[in-house]
Amino acid sequence: MSKTNKSLLAVILFIAANIAGALHAGPIIHGAGASFPYPVYSQWAHKYNQITGVKINYQSVGSGAGIRQIKAKTVDFGASDAPMKAEELDESGLIQFPMVIGGVVPVVNIKGINPGDLHLDSKTLTEIFLGKIKTWDDPAIIALNPGIKLPSKAITVVHRADGSGTTWIFTHYLSAVSSEWKERIGTGKAVSWPVGVGGKGNEGVASYVQRIKGSIGYVEYAYALQNKLSHILLQNRAGEYVPPSTETFMAAAEGADWEHSAGFYVVLVDQPGKKSWPITGASFIILYKEQDDAVHAETLLNFFDWCYKHGDEIAIGLDYVPIPDSVVEIIKSAWIKEIKSNGKQVWH
Repeated sequence: MSKTNKSLLAVILFIAANIAGALHAGPIIHGAGASFPYPVYSQWAHKYNQITGVKINYQSVGSGAGIRQIKAKTVDFGASDAPMKAEELDESGLIQFPMVIGGVVPVVNIKGINPGDLHLDSKTLTEIFLGKIKTWDDPAIIALNPGIKLPSKAITVVHRADGSGTTWIFTHYLSAVSSEWKERIGTGKAVSWPVGVGGKGNEGVASYVQRIKGSIGYVEYAYALQNKLSHILLQNRAGEYVPPSTETFMAAAEGADWEHSAGFYVVLVDQPGKKSWPITGASFIILYKEQDDAVHAETLLNFFDWCYKHGDEIAIGLDYVPIPDSVVEIIKSAWIKEIKSNGKQVWH
């Protein structure tokens, strides 16, 4: 065979292999949004792809961007840790439902301070983020931590620079425990921070806290663990200092009334209970009620159904709390009732 024919044959075989690969590749689902649940969503997607061949392409771009992308129909689903109000969902023809529960955790970079060493209450935490407490040896912090040597070092606050559901949960908590924060700053996916530097995504905040000595930031708990950051013990509504954990996130979620919430709008910060972690939140999936392609929509819902049925072990292993089975049944009833294609229900 001539050299030219060999080259031509190689090209033909290459094209054939790529066509065969494309024919055997499974569907691709595109999603974008919150970085808060990214660790568990990425693991679920990987496992589901191994089992079914369906690829879930989820981009961790922040809750604000996730909401914008689903509204623009550039993705199949959006994800946000800041739940949308029922009126906004109805206005845009959207449905949302909780996918997983986790905790937002203040983390610090202070020499000699290990995870769980530092105790803060709501007042000191708020005043740090307001810029009123400026050094780690402030008397208010010392009083909560007798016996711990804290440096006379300036505090650098690290916050999110992008529109973030993690920020929404964190500022919702600060507004719940501080009238000054509520009046001056308020709650939002993005706020006008009094002090500090901004990082993009939970990843960005974690990276800044790792690098900046004397810093404090807030991240979803999985990022604290992955980046070996020192979390604080935070005093809850019952007056107890509790660590972030699956148990304390679950304790905070126990009283949630999903059944009677409009559009699954539930806030889990500052919940009662001795074991409750004060800055707990759910992460939500957002879809259009009217789907253009029934088969594609069913493929998407099949993935979420698998996560609810088989994803608990992965979620718990990453210190998230799975959605309770009783709530999953309410969610699936909403799928049946509200998600349609050409007037016909997608989920059966």
